[in-house]
Amino acid sequence: MRPHAAPGARAAAVSAQEWSWRHGGRRTPAVHGLDLDIAPGERVLLLGASGSGKSTLLHGLAGVLGGDDEGEAEGRLLIDDRPAAASRGRAGLVLQDPDAQLVMARVGDDVAFGLENLGVPRDEIWARVDEALRAVGLDLPLDHSTAALSGGQRQRLALAGVLAMRPGLILLDEPTANLDPAGVLEVRDAVARVADESGATLVIIEHRVSVWLPVVDRVVVLAGGELLADGAPAEVLDARAPELRAAGVWLPSDVPWHAPAPRAGSRNPLLTAEALDVARVPGSPVLRGVDARIDGGGILAVTGPNGVGKSTLALALAGLLRPEGGRLVADPELAQGARGEPWRWRSRELLTRIGTVFQSPEHQFLTGSVRAELEVGPHALKLPAAARTARTEELLGSLRLDHLAGANPFTLSGGEKRRLSVATALATRPRLLVLDEPTFGQDANTWRELARLIVGLRDEGVGVVAVTHDETFVEAIADRRLDLGPAASVDRPTSGATAIEVPR
Repeated sequence: MRPHAAPGARAAAVSAQEWSWRHGGRRTPAVHGLDLDIAPGERVLLLGASGSGKSTLLHGLAGVLGGDDEGEAEGRLLIDDRPAAASRGRAGLVLQDPDAQLVMARVGDDVAFGLENLGVPRDEIWARVDEALRAVGLDLPLDHSTAALSGGQRQRLALAGVLAMRPGLILLDEPTANLDPAGVLEVRDAVARVADESGATLVIIEHRVSVWLPVVDRVVVLAGGELLADGAPAEVLDARAPELRAAGVWLPSDVPWHAPAPRAGSRNPLLTAEALDVARVPGSPVLRGVDARIDGGGILAVTGPNGVGKSTLALALAGLLRPEGGRLVADPELAQGARGEPWRWRSRELLTRIGTVFQSPEHQFLTGSVRAELEVGPHALKLPAAARTARTEELLGSLRLDHLAGANPFTLSGGEKRRLSVATALATRPRLLVLDEPTFGQDANTWRELARLIVGLRDEGVGVVAVTHDETFVEAIADRRLDLGPAASVDRPTSGATAIEVPR
C-alpha cells in the first residue's frame, strides 16, 4: 500500500477497541473483540499461527480491508484517535505478496511512485529513491525492469517503496519470507535504521522470532483472532513458552520436527539435468551448466541467493520452461511413455508426472473455493466423482484446510494459500514434485505437518525438489542440497557457473 499524506509525519498511535472483522463469505471473524494499544514509536513483533488474524489486523490499520460488501467490522480501529480507514496516509504496508504492490515497469519509478503522489520535490525524490534502494540492498539500475526481478528482489523493492515515504506507522507482513539469509539481516537492519531515524511506530508480522528480537521492544500474540499474550519479549517468550508452542509460535532455536533418514536403497533416478542452461528471456541465461539429479524417494533442496536463478531452474525442471542449453533426461519410470524432455510433454502428461508449486500461490488459483481448487486436477484427469471427493477430503484434512473448504482461495492468509497450492499439486499424485518456497508463511505446527507430508511422499517413492531459503527445512528435511552459489549481476548471466550437489 502506498500512503497519500505528507512525509515526515510524527510517529502514529494505534488503538483497537473491541475490534472485530469478518471476511465476506466466512462464518467466523478473522479477528474478534480485540483490545490493543500501541504507543507512538513502539516496535511490536506480532506473532501467531497461520490464520490467527495477524494480516487482517495489519490490513485494517492500513485501511485496505474494503467496504461492507467485502466484510463486516465491529468496534473501533484507530490511528491517532481517527478511524484507520480514514487515516491511510499515516501507514505504509508491505504485503506478504510483493507482486500485489508493484505498480511501475522500472525499479526507480516504482519507488518514486508514492513520493510523486506526496508532492515531494523532484530532487529530493531521487535522493530518497537511491537511499531506500541502498537500505534494502537492491543494487540495480533505476531503469531495470520490475518484471525481471526475482521474488526476493520484488520483496526488497516493495519495502523500499514504503521506507522512502517515511510513514508514521510502518506495517510489515512477513517482510523477509522470500529472502536469502544475508538478505534477511540486511532488510532487518534497514528497517531498524529507518525506525531509528524517523521514530516511526513499527509493527512486524514474522514467524521466525529470533531474527527480529534485537530490534523490537514488545511482543503481541494472537490466537484464533483474539489476544493471547502481550508484553516485553523475554516476559512473553520465556514465561509462556509451552502455551505459545502449542499455539504454533516459532520460539528461538526450536525445530518442530526432524525427518528420519530415507531407507537405504530407496532412491532411484527420476530426472537428470546435464549442463543445463536456463533463462526466463530467451537468449539471456541466468544459469549455465547446471548438473543435478532428482531421485524418487529423495528430497533435493535448491539453495542460493536471491536472483541467482533458483525459480527459473525450478520451472525448467518441472517441464514448464524450455532450457536454453544442455538437456533433461527423464527416467522411464517418470516418463511412463511420454516422449522427449519434459518441456515437450503435453499438459495432461505433466499432470500425473510432475507437480509444481509456484513461489506466488495466487498464480495457480483458478476457482472460487478451496474445495473446487483441489478438484481441478482430478477433474482434468477425468477421475470418477467418488475418487475426486475422496482425494479432496483427504487433502483438506491433512493440510488443515477443511474449515476453509468453501472459502475463496484469494481471501486466505499467506500460510493457508501456500498449503492450498501444495495440496493442488498433490491432488494429481505426481511422481515428481517441484516446490518453490514450500514453507513460506507457516507457523511451527503447520510447518511440521507440511514437512511430514513431504517426507511421507518421499517414503512412497516420490521425488521432491524444494527451492528454499528455509535453513531449518534444509537441515531437518532435505536429503541433499544443490547450492547455486553467489549470484552474478542480474544484468548479465552467470557465465560458466556450475552448481554442485552437496550431501546433507
